[in-house]
Amino acid sequence: MADKTIIKLFDEKQVRIAWDDKEEKYYFSVVDVVQVLTEQPTARSASTYWAVLKKRLKEEGADELLTNCKQLKMRATDGKMRATDVADTEQLLRIVQSVPSKKAEPLKQWLAEVGAQRIDQMQDPELSIEQAVHDYRRLGYSEAWINQRIRSIEVRKELTDEWHRGGMKEGVQYASLTDILTKAWSGRTTRQYKQLKGLRKESLRDNMTNVELALNTLAEASAAELSKQRSPRGFKENARVAGEGGRVAKVARQQLEQSLGRSVVTAQKASDYIIPLEQAQSQELPLDEDAK
Repeated sequence: MADKTIIKLFDEKQVRIAWDDKEEKYYFSVVDVVQVLTEQPTARSASTYWAVLKKRLKEEGADELLTNCKQLKMRATDGKMRATDVADTEQLLRIVQSVPSKKAEPLKQWLAEVGAQRIDQMQDPELSIEQAVHDYRRLGYSEAWINQRIRSIEVRKELTDEWHRGGMKEGVQYASLTDILTKAWSGRTTRQYKQLKGLRKESLRDNMTNVELALNTLAEASAAELSKQRSPRGFKENARVAGEGGRVAKVARQQLEQSLGRSVVTAQKASDYIIPLEQAQSQELPLDEDAK
């Protein structure tokens, strides 16, 4: 399951969504949808309504629906990742039918549109990048950081394509190679890096500072170029290339740190500087049109 929360708008209200690459389906925050349907003034009151509704559905024998609903960590309005009940489209439609609301039918149409947008994005990757830019803007990231992040996504894809060509498999092998590369340039494995920043399931890259993200991108781009030139096969050869790519960025890091007189690998998180959407709107900060 991807750990990045995306946000889409229905009737000018935010609905948090996560796309599952393996299952190829969206998972929607139930509380957000309930808030839209019931026009509850706050997320807390919507959560209370959902708790009462769950109890009623259970009494009506909808155990299977509730059992199949899962929890995912999604970014809340305060910028923190919090566990929330989510449902796929089929489950959500059943929940919508249980809530008396004039917005039920428009919401069903919106769900169909969301699914259609995802199909379009799969056929045209550029649309996915545009969506990512909108999502990061709504979350409050700076334009400079967003530009770095989008570039890092492109470079990461180029590197994983090389790993795939070299016979590596997604999952454990990709994670191990990422650890080798990350430790080579930063001095820390991915887990150690996340511990430094106080992260658990949150995305490390989404919490890197501009400089950290630039160095990580340099490491991955270097590894990808070396891989294209050497065509490594098997884990050992790919690991050697990953380490060498990481060391290219290590040299750059050390030179910068020498000039700055401090470490650029820090506990600081990009999310520490995120301005929640509501605050941004109240301050009349420039946002994309869909977020206004």
